[in-house]
Amino acid sequence: MSGRDAKVVEGLLAAADGGPQLAPITDGDPGFDVERAYRTLAELHARRVAQGWRAVGRKIGFTNRTIWPRYGVDRPMWSMVWDRTVVHAPGGTATLDVSGLHEPRIEPEVVFGLAAPLPEAGDARRVLDAVAWIAPGFEIVHSVFPNWKFKVPDCTAAFGLHGKLVVGAPVPVAPDRRDALAAVLPAFRATLRRDGAIVDRGVGANVLDGPAHALAHLRDVLASQPRFPALAAGEIVTTGTLTDAWPVASGEVWQSDYGELPMRGLTLTIR
Repeated sequence: MSGRDAKVVEGLLAAADGGPQLAPITDGDPGFDVERAYRTLAELHARRVAQGWRAVGRKIGFTNRTIWPRYGVDRPMWSMVWDRTVVHAPGGTATLDVSGLHEPRIEPEVVFGLAAPLPEAGDARRVLDAVAWIAPGFEIVHSVFPNWKFKVPDCTAAFGLHGKLVVGAPVPVAPDRRDALAAVLPAFRATLRRDGAIVDRGVGANVLDGPAHALAHLRDVLASQPRFPALAAGEIVTTGTLTDAWPVASGEVWQSDYGELPMRGLTLTIR
């Protein structure tokens, strides 16, 4: 890694750990591309492991193509999620302190728990054969770059904008229910509320045509990135926001509803 990229790593780590926000990397280095961003991400992962963090799964970001123009991006990205960033809410309610995050926003998502590695090939229905459970999720994303202004390499390198992930009650996926789940995942309608009022709505197909499609996309991306491990049994994968990402503030209560999808939503209090 070059001295310039090593400096980027140090700056991103400091910002992610509550330090000041940074100018986008691409502002000072127009040659910083997606390939270098993932090299940077690999080094950041290694630093986290050295600090005692344990990776427990992945997040896929910007799978919702309807919001690409708003953020100036043109593709999805991914990053690890960690034992220190995941909060489990089996009862469907949680309280989360976001004071250490930069300009935090909330995203209602579908989370998969993997029982096995994904098949090396196959469509969205085939990847569901590796899924043990499905759950509601709230990812809290944040931007170490002021005002959410960045390019794809910037947000990819910055831990994929990941801050926290709240995972609700897992619903087991029985083998004889996978065809039905494959059919409803693109079609279900999600609702996001703040303090009881509807803020946004989304549909499963927003997420690369459906959350299982997003999972298959991640498998294929990882196959082209040998520096990173393939998805494995025991991992959780959150598949991207069904709506836009909305700013959060202390004292707010956010709720999600997943319509026809057979699982309860989440209630999250921000402090």
